[in-house]
Amino acid sequence: MILERIHAPADVRALEKEQLPRLCQELREFLIENVSRTGGHLASNLGAVELTVAIHRVFDTASDRLVFDVGHQCYVHKALTGRRELFSTLRQFGGLSGFPKPRESGHDAFIAGHASNSVSVALGMARARTLQNKDYSVLALIGDGALTGGLAYEGLNNAGASGEPLIVILNDNGMSIDPNVGAMPGHLSRLRSKPAYYHFKKWYRGLFGKNPMDNALYRFNHQVKTSLKKTLWPGSTLFEDMGFTYLGPIDGHDLTRLCDVLTWARELRCPVVVHVKTVKGKGYPFAERDPGRFHGIGPFDPETGLLKKQGGESFSSVFGRTLADCAAGDSRVCAITAAMAEGTGLTAFSREFPERFFDVAIAEGHGVSMAAGLASQGMLPVFAVYSTFLQRGYDMLIHDVALERLHVVLGVDRAGLVGADGETHHGCFDPLFLCTIPGFTVLCPASFAELRSMLRQALFRLDGPVAVRYPRGGEGAFRADTSDKPVARLREGGDVTLLGYGIQINNLLEAAELLAKEGIQAEVVKLNQISPLDHETVCGTLGGRQRLLVLEDSFGAGCVGQRVAAILAEHGQAPKKLILKNLGKTFAPEGSVAELERSARLDAASVAAAVREAMGHGE
Repeated sequence: MILERIHAPADVRALEKEQLPRLCQELREFLIENVSRTGGHLASNLGAVELTVAIHRVFDTASDRLVFDVGHQCYVHKALTGRRELFSTLRQFGGLSGFPKPRESGHDAFIAGHASNSVSVALGMARARTLQNKDYSVLALIGDGALTGGLAYEGLNNAGASGEPLIVILNDNGMSIDPNVGAMPGHLSRLRSKPAYYHFKKWYRGLFGKNPMDNALYRFNHQVKTSLKKTLWPGSTLFEDMGFTYLGPIDGHDLTRLCDVLTWARELRCPVVVHVKTVKGKGYPFAERDPGRFHGIGPFDPETGLLKKQGGESFSSVFGRTLADCAAGDSRVCAITAAMAEGTGLTAFSREFPERFFDVAIAEGHGVSMAAGLASQGMLPVFAVYSTFLQRGYDMLIHDVALERLHVVLGVDRAGLVGADGETHHGCFDPLFLCTIPGFTVLCPASFAELRSMLRQALFRLDGPVAVRYPRGGEGAFRADTSDKPVARLREGGDVTLLGYGIQINNLLEAAELLAKEGIQAEVVKLNQISPLDHETVCGTLGGRQRLLVLEDSFGAGCVGQRVAAILAEHGQAPKKLILKNLGKTFAPEGSVAELERSARLDAASVAAAVREAMGHGE
C-alpha cells in the first residue's frame, strides 16, 4: 500500500503523479475503517482528501503555516504528518485529538475547534513573518459553513487590505456564494486560474498606464469588464472588492488542477482566495447521501452505515420535544439554533413550526441579538446552543439581553464535560460567566423530568433572561423532579454535606452510598438554581456545617462553590472544613466523560476519598 509508506509530507511530495489517485483511494478506505471504530468527523474529511494531498504536495507544513477553520477536516492532514498509526486512539483518553493541536505535532499550526477565526489567525502569522523578515507561506483553510460567521469577514476585510502574501482556501462543499448559471462562469474560472492570464493582466495594466489618456481608457475597459464579470460570476467580486486575487472555482477532486492552482497562488505573493468545490462524504455512498449524519458520528458498521450502538433518549431530544409541546400551546414560542438543529434536538420543531424556527448558521452572537429583538416585541425566543459556542455571544448577552432585562431563554446544551471532542468543546465556562451577568436566572436540571419542568418554568413563570443548562447524552440514576424549589435536600447525614448541581448529583449520591458503608453519614444537597443564589436559602440550608464539599465539572475561578462559601462566610456561617472539587485551571482533554471525571478526581470514588481525608480516616 502507498499509504503505509507515508510517514511525513516529504513522502507525499516524493510520489509520482500517477500514484496520487491510488493514495487518495487508500486514504478514504483508511478513514472509513478507522472512524467506523472510534467515531468522529467523517463526511468533511472524505470531501477534503484530494485538497489535503495537494496542499502537502505544494507546501511544507513543517515550516509553512496551515490554519484550519473548525478543524473537522484535519484527519487526512494528521494521517500524512506522521500520526497514521495513532488513529486507533482517535478521540480517546490520552490519544489522538480530533482537532488540530500544536502540542501534538509541529505540522499543526494552530488549535481549531470553533469557527470563522482562521483568516484572522493566518493574517497575524503573515504579519509576524513580514516583521521578522522570514520566508514561508501562510494558508487558511475555511469551509463555506464557517463563512456564515461574522468574524470571517472581519478577517477577510483586513487581510485583503493588508497586501500580505496569504492564501485563503475556501472549501465549498455545501453552497456557492452566489448562483452560477450557464457555461461562461466555468470558462472564466478556468481562464482566471491560469498563470498566463495574470501575466497578460499585468502587461495590459502597464501598457495602458503610461499616459493619462491611456489610463482613462484602461479604467473604462476595467469598468466594462467588472460589470460583465459581476453579471456572469458575482461571487468572485466579493473577495476582489476586499483586495484579494480570486482563483476559481476549482474542482476540489482534480489533484493536478489543485496542485497547479495552489502553486500559482503561492507565486502571486499577495492575498489570494482559492475557491475549491468539493463533495462532502466523497467516495462513501452513505456519507454522500447523508453528510449531516456522517458529519460527527459514533462507531458504525462500514458495510451498512448503521451505528453500532443506537442512541437512546437524551437531554437534547427531551428539550426539543418539550419545546415543541410549549410552542403548540403558545404561538409566541420560537426556536433559534446556530447550525445545530439536529444536535440541539430541534429537528422536529423545525418541521412542525417552520415559521417559528430560525437557523442563524455559525453566528452565535447574531443569534443572541436576534433573540433579544424577538423578545423586545413580545415573542418568547429560545436559543438552543452548545455551552462552548455560547461563549461567542457573551457581549450580546450583556449588552442586548441583560441590560434590557429581556425575557430570552437559553437552552445551554452540552454543559459540563462532553467527552471525545475534547478541550475546545467542553462546556465548563457557562456557570462562571452566566452567573456574573446581572438579572440572569440559571437553572440546572439533573433529570429529564426536571428539564421538562424547568423549561416550562423558564418560559412561562420567570421574567428576564433565563438559562437552562443540561449535559450531553442521557440521565443517570437520579430520575426525580425537585424543580419546585431552588435547593433540594436529597439525603440526610450529619458527618459531611455534599453539594452539587446538574448531573454531578449522581456522583454525589454514589459517593454517599460508598461512605455509608464505612459508617460516614453524608448529607446530599442539590442546587436547582445556581443564579441568583438567595442568601437566606443558602444559609438556611448549608449554614453551620462542619464539613462542606462542593462538586462541579467547571473551572475553579468564580465557581459556584466559591460563591456559596463567600455567602456563608459573609453571614458568619462558614463550614469548618471546605472542599472544592472542580477542574481548577486545567483544560480537560478528549476521552469519555467517566475517564475525564476520574482523571480530574470528580468521580464518586474521588469524592469519597476526599471526605475520608477531611475526616482523618485516610484512604
